[in-house]
Amino acid sequence: SAGLLAGQLLGFLLYPLMETSPSSRALFGAFGLVVLGAALWVVRRSPWLTWLGFLLALPVVVLSLIAAISPSPQLLVWTAALESLFYFYAAGSLIAYMLQDWVATTDELFAAGATFTLLAWAFAFAFVVCEAVFPGSFAVAGSATEARTWMELLYLSVAVLSSVGLSDVAPVTPMARALVMLESFVGVMFIALVVSRLVSMANTSRRSASKE
Repeated sequence: SAGLLAGQLLGFLLYPLMETSPSSRALFGAFGLVVLGAALWVVRRSPWLTWLGFLLALPVVVLSLIAAISPSPQLLVWTAALESLFYFYAAGSLIAYMLQDWVATTDELFAAGATFTLLAWAFAFAFVVCEAVFPGSFAVAGSATEARTWMELLYLSVAVLSSVGLSDVAPVTPMARALVMLESFVGVMFIALVVSRLVSMANTSRRSASKE
């Protein structure tokens, strides 16, 4: 879980450097596959069906390789849709992993952070699909008609999921606003139900240890 979290946090710093040229975008795709593999490895530790995770990840890998050889806007949309589904599944499997016992281990605490980034990635890919199906779904002051980049949509996703409200990227179509509202709800529930439970269990474990 710590490795997955570190890889995705590293992506925050590397992605802006990977959108400037075709060769950089190829590196972007390769890095995405590394993160995908790390997420698959983490899914194996959850009580959810591992084979379903592999079934979702396999077409993503195949389509990503095809897109690297012969880029196509339509292909990128299908890849983004499948990646969104996979990351939602991976996030759900990590939540199941964290809820399967009443002991807050160090790995589960890292899993909470990794789940947050997985959800952010999942919604960002959903935004990519929304932008493709409904052009102009997300606007920035001064460039409302331009398609948003991956980094802009990921930035919006993290801002919405964390409820900080700092993003200058705004949803302007009904479907885009629906996705943003859904992500806001998911972010609040994740903090309220999952993170608060882990914190409570960790405090209980420390108090029990101190009494012994």
